[in-house]
Amino acid sequence: MENKFNFIIISPHFPENFVTFAQRLNEVGFNTLGIADVPYDDLSHELQDSLTEYFKVEDMNDYDQVYRAVAFFIHKYGRIHRIESHNEHWLALDAKLRSDFNVFGYNQADIERIKKKSGMKKVFQELGLPVAKGRVFKNQKDAFRLAHQYNYPVIIKPDDGVGASDTYKITSDDELHEFFKQSNQDIEYIMEEYIEGDIVTFDGLTNINGKIVFASSLIYEENILDIVKEDADLYYYIPRTIDKKVREIGTKIVEAYNVKERFFHFEFFKTKTGEIIPLEVNMRPPGGSTIDMFNYANDFDIFKEYANLSHGQRFQAKITRPYYCCYVSRKYNTYDYVHTQDQIKEKLGDAFISVQNIPGVFSKIMGDEGYLFKCKTKREMNAYIDFISLKQ
Repeated sequence: MENKFNFIIISPHFPENFVTFAQRLNEVGFNTLGIADVPYDDLSHELQDSLTEYFKVEDMNDYDQVYRAVAFFIHKYGRIHRIESHNEHWLALDAKLRSDFNVFGYNQADIERIKKKSGMKKVFQELGLPVAKGRVFKNQKDAFRLAHQYNYPVIIKPDDGVGASDTYKITSDDELHEFFKQSNQDIEYIMEEYIEGDIVTFDGLTNINGKIVFASSLIYEENILDIVKEDADLYYYIPRTIDKKVREIGTKIVEAYNVKERFFHFEFFKTKTGEIIPLEVNMRPPGGSTIDMFNYANDFDIFKEYANLSHGQRFQAKITRPYYCCYVSRKYNTYDYVHTQDQIKEKLGDAFISVQNIPGVFSKIMGDEGYLFKCKTKREMNAYIDFISLKQ
């Protein structure tokens, strides 16, 4: 048996663009050991070629099956050095496996403060940061009391939830009554006052000592809840510079959470007065195409840099931020657009990167199709957004 480091990748096939993690980890010398519930033959050839071995389980939600898969890999390859999915859905599973097999990284004791909105709020308050008023409510009576205390509109979302899923903007008692008719009684919800502002993020990667070796940001020009409600197009972009306040507050949160050798994706409200209010933390890369956007905006390979860090090497890329990188959605079931795909490619020229076909589960927010491009000025970026989004 070779004396190699062993990296277990949970659900290595999803999302599709995360397959590159397995490729780069394999290239730097890891035994790449995949666990998922899809047949091996359904994995892409690129992923098959990048995995040292694959263990198919029948149900990823059956912990005993996944536990046995990890135990099998230990028996065959020896000590496991890393277990990671890079996926919010499996964050708790990753942590439980790390606890049970004594693997580096967040474990079960960390889950409440990195997964639950109420736990995040406590950390923000301990840091002396401004937060939206809010807490988990006990029942309907408690919820109505809170809504009147905060004044409508209010936001209700699962205390342990992902993104904008199952999230509601409630504007009246009638809507709150309606929420209780359709909400899942088994889910614990948190209510917060509504904050008017744009979403801005602080994203990046830390080394094993907790030092930020790469930082970036995203700016959303439309509230995600409003996009879902109005079925509107979405666009967001990586700016060439990071807001100084966002970087300062984001760095404090990285230190408070002791983020080591992992990606982070923190979301903030930026109000019209410029106040930065932390919304939530995500101890994973941002979703969708954003990790690829890191590469396009910076002319480097973030997957390779992560693999190097995990293998005990240094982050080597020089960060010069030469481009804005933007994602623009189109929703064909909702709108007719003036310009065709060929016309868009011709208009954007060298700025054009790719067209993304979005799986149905994500299309409500991300659109049926998404255009990626990069350019050097914000003026160019805005012109391209208008061209892609122009409707008949």
